[in-house]
Amino acid sequence: MKKLLLAFSGGLDTSFCVPWLIHEKKYEVHTALVNTGGFNVVELDAIAQKSKELGATSHVNLDATNDFYQKGIRFLLFGNILKNDTYPLSVSSERIFQALALVDHARKIGALAIAHGSTGAGNDQVRFDLVFQVLAPDIEIITPIRELQISRKEEIDYLKKHQFEYAWEKSKYSINQGLWGTSVGGVETLQASGILPEEAWPHQVEKEGKEKISIRFEKGEPVALDGVSMQPVEVIREVNRRGHSYGIGRDIHVGDTIIGIKGRVGFEAPAALILIKAHHLLEKHVLTKWQQYWKKQLADWYGMLLHEAQYLDPVMRNIEHFLEDTQERVSGTVEVELRPYHFSILSCDSPYDLMNSKFGDYGEMNKGFTGEDVQGFTKILGNQMKIFHSIDHE
Repeated sequence: MKKLLLAFSGGLDTSFCVPWLIHEKKYEVHTALVNTGGFNVVELDAIAQKSKELGATSHVNLDATNDFYQKGIRFLLFGNILKNDTYPLSVSSERIFQALALVDHARKIGALAIAHGSTGAGNDQVRFDLVFQVLAPDIEIITPIRELQISRKEEIDYLKKHQFEYAWEKSKYSINQGLWGTSVGGVETLQASGILPEEAWPHQVEKEGKEKISIRFEKGEPVALDGVSMQPVEVIREVNRRGHSYGIGRDIHVGDTIIGIKGRVGFEAPAALILIKAHHLLEKHVLTKWQQYWKKQLADWYGMLLHEAQYLDPVMRNIEHFLEDTQERVSGTVEVELRPYHFSILSCDSPYDLMNSKFGDYGEMNKGFTGEDVQGFTKILGNQMKIFHSIDHE
């Protein structure tokens, strides 16, 4: 039997793949879950047990959380990246790092084939395939769900036929969870007018009232919460925990897929949205006008290219160098208010704040130049416009 590595999440699609690859394709199936911060120990143990019950020869949980932060999230935060001004690339960004970890493990165990459970209608199939094709061209790619064009009901029927009786009715929604956010797809997201019901969201509102938190950044990275120093990954986890308790970070993303069709998905990403907005406020105070302008241009490109599976292109490293360089003075503390379903960025304090009263107070007093200086500056600034408009009167 040929050895195959299957990207395994424990959900319906990848659960179907295990017995199907064993019984119909005669593979020796080994499974791997690449954790990008969305699973706890209990969940990981349960998924490993499910893989064994389904018949996999072996299973491994690969932790790529820190790699995902250092090589992905950090730059999404530096760039304040929100796809279509809405979506923080929660799932699309982690897929690349999962694919990279899978290639490494496939090499380690000597797999001749590698499989994933993506359908033929979304972006993930391209993200996984592209990394596998570029970095492991000698390993065959198997995609059962895409190849069979099988419905979820047919998957459930196949699993029941092979005596795998799990609570498949709970698979109405496809949920992908990671450190930077969780996506929620289902019946309602397949049409423009659909609204996800409360029970579809993985986290429910537990708190009322208001709560203030403070986030300290050093060179663009979150390093403390409420005065307590933490590693950036731990700050993200704690902001997620507090945000989830208020139902913060829910939204619907509508965008163009890599394959050219429109897609719609719900997501929960309290930490991503809070940290991006807090970081952005700090940048408004410490970066110059042109730093902010050009950073936004390149950040938008970076987000689009990452979303569309172009992470391995060397231009991404070029943009990362630029983004990192802009963060040299992005240090300070930002205050945020949390309340049910909403948050507000209140204020910030930084030793590098360019809003400096020594040079003037906006709308009140200018100390850097005189009124006569402004009059002369305005003449020079408007000279070309003056020439243009004078022609109409000649």
